[in-house]
Amino acid sequence: MLYLSDQDIQQVLTMRDAIALVERAHVACAQGRAVDTPRTRTLSASRSLNILQAAAPEIGVTGYKAYYATPSGTQSHVYLYDYDSGKLLAQMDCNFHLNTTRTGAASGLATRHLARSAAHVVGQIGAGNHGASQLAAVCAVRPIKRAQVYARTREKLVAFCEQMSARLKIEVVAAESAEAAVRGADIVNLITKSATPVLLGEWLAPGQHINAAGSNALMRRELDAEAARRCALIAVDSRGTARNECGDLLPLVEAGLLHWEALPEIGEIAAGMRPGRTADEQITLYESLGLGIQDIYVAAKVLERARELKLGREI
Repeated sequence: MLYLSDQDIQQVLTMRDAIALVERAHVACAQGRAVDTPRTRTLSASRSLNILQAAAPEIGVTGYKAYYATPSGTQSHVYLYDYDSGKLLAQMDCNFHLNTTRTGAASGLATRHLARSAAHVVGQIGAGNHGASQLAAVCAVRPIKRAQVYARTREKLVAFCEQMSARLKIEVVAAESAEAAVRGADIVNLITKSATPVLLGEWLAPGQHINAAGSNALMRRELDAEAARRCALIAVDSRGTARNECGDLLPLVEAGLLHWEALPEIGEIAAGMRPGRTADEQITLYESLGLGIQDIYVAAKVLERARELKLGREI
């Protein structure tokens, strides 16, 4: 097999390519040409082994991402197998670039299909590594001119804004509060690990699109029930995964205001099977939880390009 390090992957994977690949993955799932299995978790004494599996016959691969989270950190890898022979093709470091780019790409895909075409201001809550990729993804699909970002640690936030302004060539400013980040934004990115809402419905304005990418467990919530209720359209990456993990929507489901089966998947919208935004004044929401099929399609292209450039180490 070929082992690819994070440094190898950075040489061959761009955000624009990742968005196209994630879109292809979601459309293939929507049309029954690919299979995704909701994440499974093995929990033990503040540690968890997490597995995301998928199969993509049309590109000749199947595989999974495994990440093991401990109090001291997380180790993550993607494994690709030949779909027909079962041969192990590659193991890839998924601790940074592959993971953050793929996760950001999902929000880029949702923004492409759900945000207003003229959207040019981003409000973001969260300024970590995933925050950088979320902002980069939105900028790849909309003519963004300004981003207003909030995070709890001021020193970290200011550094993030300086780095992203230089990287994306747009105005990136440190907001004084979460509310200040959201007010006046066309697109709102949420990328935190918060167990209590960081976005309140009273802050929202007509026409906004929200990418909620941090709440991938039932005990986490990035937005309150009022914010979800104000959304004319709520899309998910997978209904099966949302049912297992979407803490943002669980209160509405328990109150009988929302049903998992009725939620459109972003792949269905991208494939034209379900409607997306139908009016400029609508507020839309995308709940991004993370799917193995995203990892598999992106990793397959990474492997192809790495072979062309003779990157990696044969094992």
